[in-house]
Amino acid sequence: MKRLSLASIFLLAAAAPAFAHLNPAEHGSFPAGFSHPLFGADHILAMVAVGLWAYLNGGKAIWIVPSAFVGTMLAGFLLALAGVHLPFVEPAILASVVALGLLVAMAVKLPVVPAAAIVGVFALFHGHAHGGEIGTAGEFSYAAGFALATAGLHVAGIGLGFGVTRLFGQGGRAEALARVLGGATVASGLFLLAG
Repeated sequence: MKRLSLASIFLLAAAAPAFAHLNPAEHGSFPAGFSHPLFGADHILAMVAVGLWAYLNGGKAIWIVPSAFVGTMLAGFLLALAGVHLPFVEPAILASVVALGLLVAMAVKLPVVPAAAIVGVFALFHGHAHGGEIGTAGEFSYAAGFALATAGLHVAGIGLGFGVTRLFGQGGRAEALARVLGGATVASGLFLLAG
């Protein structure tokens, strides 16, 4: 009987309508913006990968690379609000998941400026997508929401790097696990591309 109840609950939940993003008219501009990156697997995977890659690069990259992402994402948002067309936004977002996952999986270490430039290119598309889906939200509150959520996802990636290192120590096993996480990100990105 318990199995039947759990199955019924699962089927009812699966039948409920799915909402891609919160409606700003019902929930407010800040919550709509904050939830926007959290409701898309593509955004989550890319942004956590940015944090993990920043951690793997170490030093100043730990804060400069995520900051470059957030700053350039806001620039992409402003471009969308200004009506500037950016081609291939969705494919570029999906490509960012694969590319950032590869950078982690291969443990690519770059100087801070090129690393920030790479994430910045992808961030422009993420920001443009946020701007294209603003709806009736207030620009400032919405932008503050998605910028804060994005920064939080970057912190989660950095924290993941620190956590793996703390569990396994510096070097071999920790880097191997980080590479596995990067590989899983690549696989997820390819799955999203295929879907």
